[in-house]
Amino acid sequence: MRISQVVLTKTKLDASEFAPLAAIAPQLVLAFGCVDALCRGADAMRQAFVGAHIVGCSTAGEISSSGVSDASLVVTALAFDGSQVRQVSTELRDMDDSLDAGRRLALGLAMQGLRAVLLLGQGVQINGSAVLAGMGEVLGADVPIAGGLAGDGGAFERTWVLDDQGVSSSRLVCVGLYGEDLRFSHGSFGGWTPFGPARRVTRCANNVLYELDGEPALAVYKRYLGEHARDLPASGLLFPFAMLGRDHGELGLIRTILGVNEQDGSLTLAGEIDPDGYLKLMHASTDALVGGAETAAEGARDMQAGHGAGLAILVSCVGRKLVMGGRVDEEVEAVAHVFGPSTTLTGFYSYGEISPFGNMVGCKLHNQTMTIAHISEAS
Repeated sequence: MRISQVVLTKTKLDASEFAPLAAIAPQLVLAFGCVDALCRGADAMRQAFVGAHIVGCSTAGEISSSGVSDASLVVTALAFDGSQVRQVSTELRDMDDSLDAGRRLALGLAMQGLRAVLLLGQGVQINGSAVLAGMGEVLGADVPIAGGLAGDGGAFERTWVLDDQGVSSSRLVCVGLYGEDLRFSHGSFGGWTPFGPARRVTRCANNVLYELDGEPALAVYKRYLGEHARDLPASGLLFPFAMLGRDHGELGLIRTILGVNEQDGSLTLAGEIDPDGYLKLMHASTDALVGGAETAAEGARDMQAGHGAGLAILVSCVGRKLVMGGRVDEEVEAVAHVFGPSTTLTGFYSYGEISPFGNMVGCKLHNQTMTIAHISEAS
C-alpha cells in the first residue's frame, strides 16, 4: 500500500495541487478541511483523481502527520496493492430518516469480502446512533464501522460531506474496504472524569432529553454548570454526560449536548439515550485527554496483525479540542509516538465519533472520544 498526503492552506486550489498524490494512482482519497477549503477544493479533486473514490467532510479542525491545523485542507491518497474499495451515498431527508438512511447505505455494499466500512455524515441534523443501528441491521455485528460526523468549526450550523458527486450538506457516504490482504484495527478512549450524582432519565425521546429525576433536564444541567450556563450550548462541549446502565454501571459511552430548548427545558444530545438508564456529568484535564488518546492508539496497535506501513484515521471530538486549547497537538503527538514513523496520520475534529468498542466489533456513536482506525495491507 502506498500513501501520499498534502496539507493545503492556499486560497486558490486547482488540480495541479494534487499532482503528487495522483501520481501514485490511488483508489481512495480522503479529504478533511474547513468548510471553505473543502468546498473550494472539491471540483479540483474530482479533476485530479479520475477513477478514484473521493471521501471527506468539513471539520472543526484538521489532523495530519504534521499535527493539528485549522482553515486547511488535508488530502491523503491511498493506492492499495490488492484491496478493493466501493463507495455508497444516500440523501438524509431529516433526522427521522437516520435509521432508514443507515439501511440504504448498508444495502448498497456488497457483502462478499467486506472487511470494514468507513462512514462520514453531516453533523447537525442527524441521529448518528440510528444511522449505525440501520447499518447494523443489514451488515450484522461482524463488520467494523469507523468514521465520524462532520463539523463546521464549532458553529453547529451547517456541515458538509464530500463524495464522488461533490459536496453536500445532506448526504451521507460510506466506503466499503474489501480483500483478504486488508488489515483493519481500531481503538477508542475518552479520558473524561464523572462528577456529581447519577441522575435517572425520567423522560426522553431518541436523542432529546426532557427530564432527569423528574425535573426539566435543562434546569438540572444549568444548576451544575453555574456561570458556564450563560454560554450554552457551546459550553456544553466542556461538560458532557456519561451514560450509565440501569445498575449505575458505566457503559463507556459519552454524550455531548448539541442544543438546548428554553421553551420545553430539553437538551438535544448527539446520540440516543437509554430511557431506562442514568446520566452523570463529566469534565476533563488536558493531561487526561492526551492519556486517553494514547490509550486509544495502543488499543489499535495491539490489534494489528503486522507492523508495516499504514494509515491511522483519527477522529476526535471538538470538545476535546476546546479543553486542550493550545496543547491540542499533544494528543496527536501521543498517537504518532505509539504507531511510529511508518504510519501516516489523517483525520479531523468532529461532532461525533464512530468506532467499535475495544476488541468488540459492535459499533457505536461516541462523543468526546479519540477514535482511531488503522488501515494497512499484508506485506
